[in-house]
Amino acid sequence: MNRDALKRVAPVCFGLMLSSVVQAELKPISDSEMEQVTGQAMMAVDIDGTPEHRYTRVTMGLDAEIQTNIDTVALGDTGDGTDVLVSQLSLGHISTDAAKVQLNGQTYNVNEIVPFEASNPYFELAEENGDIVGFRMGFGQARGTLSGDFESFSGNLGIKIEDASGTAQDAQLFDAGGNATNTRASYIGLDDAATDCAAGVQCAPLTNLKTLDIGSANGDGTVSPTDDFFISFQKAPVSWSSNTTGGTAIDAAAGVYLNIPTSMQMDLTTLQNGISRARTEYIDRGVGLF
Repeated sequence: MNRDALKRVAPVCFGLMLSSVVQAELKPISDSEMEQVTGQAMMAVDIDGTPEHRYTRVTMGLDAEIQTNIDTVALGDTGDGTDVLVSQLSLGHISTDAAKVQLNGQTYNVNEIVPFEASNPYFELAEENGDIVGFRMGFGQARGTLSGDFESFSGNLGIKIEDASGTAQDAQLFDAGGNATNTRASYIGLDDAATDCAAGVQCAPLTNLKTLDIGSANGDGTVSPTDDFFISFQKAPVSWSSNTTGGTAIDAAAGVYLNIPTSMQMDLTTLQNGISRARTEYIDRGVGLF
C-alpha cells in the first residue's frame, strides 16, 4: 500500500467510524449547558520522521478495562515456524484473594474481575520512500496481567533475572537450540557463558512463565502503566520510536514483533520453578485456567 492509496482509504474509514457513533438528531444546546461539558479530541494524527522514513500515528482518546481469553494466537506463520505462538492467552484475571493488593494498588473481592487497563490505543504506519514497510498497534498506557503459554516468541520481554550473586540482569531469549535471539524464541535465561538451556542451567522454557505483570514497578508490589506495550508487523526491519520520555528506539526485525514491558524481577530458583498462572476462567474445564 502506498501513500496515495492510504489517502483514499483513510477518509472512507473515518466516515464509517463517524457514521457508527453519530446517530442522533443534531440540536443546538444553550450556553449554560455548554459550560457543563468538558472533553478532548476523539482522534489525533501525528506525523514524524523524514520524507524517506515517515511515521504516521493515529491515536484514539479512549480508556478500556479488559478481561478476555483467546484459545490460540498464531502470528507470522511461514510454514517453517511461527513468530508468535501463544495458547490460552488472557488479559486481566479473576481475584482469588480479597486481601491481595493487585498491580493497580486496589483489592478485589474473590471472583471479581481484575481488569487489564489500557488507554489511548493507537495504530502507526512506517513508510520508506513512499512504501509502507511496517504497521504497529499499541496503547499509550497499559497495566495488568497477561497470561498464556508462549511456545514461540519474537520481540522483547522486559524481565530481569538475578544471577547467583544476586545481581539483576536483563533476561535473554533463546531459540530451541540454545542460541540467543529475539526471533521465535522458546527459552529465557541469563546471557552468560555458563548458560545451557538444554541442561536447564540458568535457563528455562518460556512456558514456565504463565502470567506476566505488565507495567513499570513502583517498588511496593504495585506498578505504574507502561508506555511501550505494542505489537508490530514489518516486511523489512523498522526502528520504532519508544513512547517513554527519553527512551531509545526499538528495533524490530522483519516479521512480527511483540514488545512486552514487564515489572518482573526473579531469581534463578523462581525461573526454574516457574510462575503460576492467574485464574482467568470461572469454570474449571481442566485446562489450567481456573
